[in-house]
Amino acid sequence: MTTYETRTARPPRLPLAVRAPVQGRTWREFLYLLLNLPMAIVFFVYAVTMLCLGAGLLITFLGVPVLAAALAGCRGLGALERARARALLDLDVAAPDPVRTRAGRRGLLAWTGALFRSGSSWRHLLYGFVHFPWAVFSFAVSAVVMFNAWALFTYPLWMWIFPAHYGQDGLQIYGDDHGNAWYLDTPLEQLLAVGAGAVLVLASPWLIRGMAYVDRGLVRGLLGPSRLASRVTELESDRGVVVDTAAADLRRIERDLHDGAQARLVALAMDLGLAREKLREDPEAAARMVGDAHGEVKLALQELRDLARGIHPAILTDRGLGPALSSVASRCTVPVTVTVDLPVRPAPAIEGIAYFTVSELLQNISKHSGARTAGVDIWRSEDRLLIQVTDDGHGGATLDTGSGLSGLSERLGSVDGLFVLDSPEGGPTTVTAELPWRDR
Repeated sequence: MTTYETRTARPPRLPLAVRAPVQGRTWREFLYLLLNLPMAIVFFVYAVTMLCLGAGLLITFLGVPVLAAALAGCRGLGALERARARALLDLDVAAPDPVRTRAGRRGLLAWTGALFRSGSSWRHLLYGFVHFPWAVFSFAVSAVVMFNAWALFTYPLWMWIFPAHYGQDGLQIYGDDHGNAWYLDTPLEQLLAVGAGAVLVLASPWLIRGMAYVDRGLVRGLLGPSRLASRVTELESDRGVVVDTAAADLRRIERDLHDGAQARLVALAMDLGLAREKLREDPEAAARMVGDAHGEVKLALQELRDLARGIHPAILTDRGLGPALSSVASRCTVPVTVTVDLPVRPAPAIEGIAYFTVSELLQNISKHSGARTAGVDIWRSEDRLLIQVTDDGHGGATLDTGSGLSGLSERLGSVDGLFVLDSPEGGPTTVTAELPWRDR
């Protein structure tokens, strides 16, 4: 496992509750909520106008292109909304899949049909209707709360306006037709106003963030790619990882064969050829050469066994994860405790991935951890196979790109697995992996 040096970050001097009102995040989200109203008005008016116009013209052919223009325009406005969320909410939502015509079809009619079949286009239109009432509410609440909070909190700084320009001693809170009025003009009332403003100032960031989370959900759910499209993209990426991993494994096997057993067998053939030539002239030398060749045969067989074990060990096929991992643990340079609690064996593919995951983690422990002891626990939880490997080494392992642990995480991800690394400086290190459970 790779190690790295870390510096302890200095904790903030003020708690988050005090820092939140002046943080950039609060004001960016507040600006987003203020811009909600004009953007929602434009979106809503465009959607309603084009939809009603298109529906009214459906009795003629003109209704179809008008409705297509409505959907296309909503997709364009959705792109502006995603850009606004990216800039002010730090929400990076991928654009939905582009409109694709059917194979072999081109032209305006084909594009119009594809636009109508696109679920993301209708979700953009729905966003225009759903977001409008929320935008009105969030604009009103955020503007009123933020204005009153800071106005009351800073009241002593601007109260001079009332006696100077309005002829009254302070801000009027209450008044009626009989001349009864209440002004914030005494020191105690001013102090109470500042206190109420301070409470609102401290509470307003959390109100702003709560409403911004609703906007995040609307943008992510209606203006981004569908779950099916995201899943297809994820599976395509995982397929690429699987293909690359398989190609790397094939290259490793070819290299091990070429540099190991193949080279030994070539040398063995040459030695046996020389021994045959010397058989009549010098039988004793030929016998020694045959003896040396016999030793080379044993080494070649051992290398082939190791290579076969690296591809798929026979003990895993015959006896399962428990005995197979015990065999791996016996070759580790530190004592390893293996606990496998599985009522039945999983599918061979999952079993193989679990085996090679633990094998690679134990190799890392042997080479890099400096640990004295290690442990492997495997159990089933509902429809998941859980693996936990721990060691008491010096820690500091990372998932940096290019490391062995990074590649292992990608392999697990390619089969809907999960890889979690907890390795603080000084240790201990805990690696938790999850795999989908599949029965044989």
